[in-house]
Amino acid sequence: MAVILGIDPGSRKTGFGIINYVSGRSEYLTSGVIRLPGGDLPERLRVIYESVTELVLLHCPEQLAVEQVFMAKSAGSALKLGQARGAAIVACVAQKMAVAEYSARQIKQAVVGTGAADKSQVQHMVKMLLKLPAEPQEDAADALAAALCHAHTQHSMINIAGATSVRRRRMR
Repeated sequence: MAVILGIDPGSRKTGFGIINYVSGRSEYLTSGVIRLPGGDLPERLRVIYESVTELVLLHCPEQLAVEQVFMAKSAGSALKLGQARGAAIVACVAQKMAVAEYSARQIKQAVVGTGAADKSQVQHMVKMLLKLPAEPQEDAADALAAALCHAHTQHSMINIAGATSVRRRRMR
């Protein structure tokens, strides 16, 4: 199917994870965390943009999966998160990548089986699904989880679209 880049945006650190999804199987390519410098937000956004652009040019992903913005501790935190997310998205769109957005609950549901999973459960399942020797860092695991969620969602949509028949039951 595709090489998928997952991004877990943040204004202090941004996780990334890249998988190759072919014929219903996910293969780990790389992951890590972009650690952002202290100081002004515009400088941190530049680092996100340049780092994500470099990842895209190096690994040639075709699709981006990113977590939707949620209301964080404060409105200010949510705005900063949204700006970090925007910098990553623009870096990908500038390279003609398709972008898919998922809620945190959708990502956890796809990877762990429950939308209420905690960080350690996500890390464990990412390790198991990608057959990694150790659990990835939290932010990298969240990014890989976004990529896995996208792969599973796309696979499900293809299966539904390719169904040759639909069984309908009469509701009583």
